[in-house]
Amino acid sequence: MAYLNFSSEYDKHPVIEIRGYDHDAFPDDLAIVSELKKIRSGVIAFEVYPGCDTVKLRETILNPLHADLIINIEDYLKPKTILNQLLEPFITEDRVFGMMCPFQVADFYDQDRLKAVKAQVSSTQGKVIVYGFGAIQIPFDQLIYLDITRWEIQLRFRQGMPNITADNSSEDSLRKFKRGYFVEWRVADRIKCEHYLNSRYLIDASHPENYTMITGRSYLAGMEEIVRRPFRLIPYFDPGVWGGKWMEEVCSLPKAENNYAWAFDGVPEENALCFRYNEVDFHFPAMNVVCLRPLELLGKKVVDRFGAEYPIRFDFLDTMGGGNLSLQVHPLPDYIKKTFGMKYTQDESYYILDASADSCVYLGLKDNVIPSEFIRDLENANRGLGDFPDEKYINKFPARKHDHFLIPAGTIHCSGKNTMVLEISSTPYIFTFKLWDWGRLGLDGLPRPVHIHHGKHVIQYDRTTEWVEENLINRIERLSLHEERTGLHELEFIDTHRFTFSDPITINTHGSFNQCNLVSGRAAIITDPLGTFQPFEVHYAETFIIPELIRQFRIEPKYSRDECMLIQAYVR
Repeated sequence: MAYLNFSSEYDKHPVIEIRGYDHDAFPDDLAIVSELKKIRSGVIAFEVYPGCDTVKLRETILNPLHADLIINIEDYLKPKTILNQLLEPFITEDRVFGMMCPFQVADFYDQDRLKAVKAQVSSTQGKVIVYGFGAIQIPFDQLIYLDITRWEIQLRFRQGMPNITADNSSEDSLRKFKRGYFVEWRVADRIKCEHYLNSRYLIDASHPENYTMITGRSYLAGMEEIVRRPFRLIPYFDPGVWGGKWMEEVCSLPKAENNYAWAFDGVPEENALCFRYNEVDFHFPAMNVVCLRPLELLGKKVVDRFGAEYPIRFDFLDTMGGGNLSLQVHPLPDYIKKTFGMKYTQDESYYILDASADSCVYLGLKDNVIPSEFIRDLENANRGLGDFPDEKYINKFPARKHDHFLIPAGTIHCSGKNTMVLEISSTPYIFTFKLWDWGRLGLDGLPRPVHIHHGKHVIQYDRTTEWVEENLINRIERLSLHEERTGLHELEFIDTHRFTFSDPITINTHGSFNQCNLVSGRAAIITDPLGTFQPFEVHYAETFIIPELIRQFRIEPKYSRDECMLIQAYVR
């Protein structure tokens, strides 16, 4: 089926050109070794983000440097049995959910043994290399940081890589991801935020076949560039049991054995960025910008409220030619804080990018639902005692292209089959309580996790048919000839505006960073009325970010007689 009447221009690998640092980028392992040989003495710390291949690092980079002493700091981690006991309250028995941990990297290490290592390092003449996760614990003269994108870590988990704090190669990837998300990445990000900008060199370890490296000063130049211009993140796409065919065509994806279900295109916690220095590409987690340049990117009012966290996410949910999403609910703010240690919850909305005649959204409860009977029927269905009678309990509304369904936390919801959703939400994306998954197994052959025991504590039973129709469906307010307010609900902190234009218009950013998507039209050009950044081209279905430093921008269709629509989200 054809979903477009024009050729897709969707960019799957956007890059940001950083000029003036051609000699600060090193394209391969040989060039990296040649450059690092210039460091002839002192203690060199190679700090490594969990998920980087330290075996490759040692074989291809460290051994050729011919140091007088090389120490793998990870040899001094506490025994895995001790680490499991330490981390058990934060990892939990649940397959998906844990608790945000408060640890520092020193908590993972045997400090008595590290004292001996520090003495050995201080007494060694010449060149000393300390490498691994936590290398910064040894006093150093030069810091080199190895980074890796979050998506690459997930792929390595699926291929059998264990967590750094566990011997769990054969454990399913959801549990590995959970340990990373709640424990290891929290600790690693604390190291990164404190030490990253002190690095003399940075190494992109996301591609196992070859490293690239840049200098710290060229990276700082890139950071200064990115917070002063619109930019896109590198999206990634993942198959799922309910996946459809829309993204395969619109995003020009290779055909896969299983249909693509998700696309993360606008989630800094998950997505990557690419700086290009004279044809040398350096990939890194997009969260680095949030961590290292929060005020310039987000603005003071957002940082004061959320800290160095990016509070808005855009992603795609594709069921065109697929199946229903799982019936689900998100936790209320108090529940997510007490249960998981999160500061805010996942309020969201479904913006309908495309739809078929039978497209629908399940949203809210019908009238006169008895909670005990509802939960009983959910539990029985999940035990295999028949199907869940969704038509008895859940509203089912038709969905049309450019409809906007608002979903504050506590509202039962899911997209039906043959519906293409741009999900606009707050960022804690992992906290979805599935209630019913239509009796399916995941692609791994295991039952998909269901969390009725959490969901039953947050379901808002007063969000019934009439309330949903009045409050959550197409709450569109005309603001001007070109601008409409489409949401979100007053319970949510995100506001969304939609702009329709065939000629140039100027858009106000409302004193906040903006996250936007071109939801209609082939392509558009974004410029700055003050001329502070170069024209930026965006294509249909692409998400892009406007940093807070930009107070307004001008946008116009790239092609004549092309009417475009843009959805804009910001923290109100």
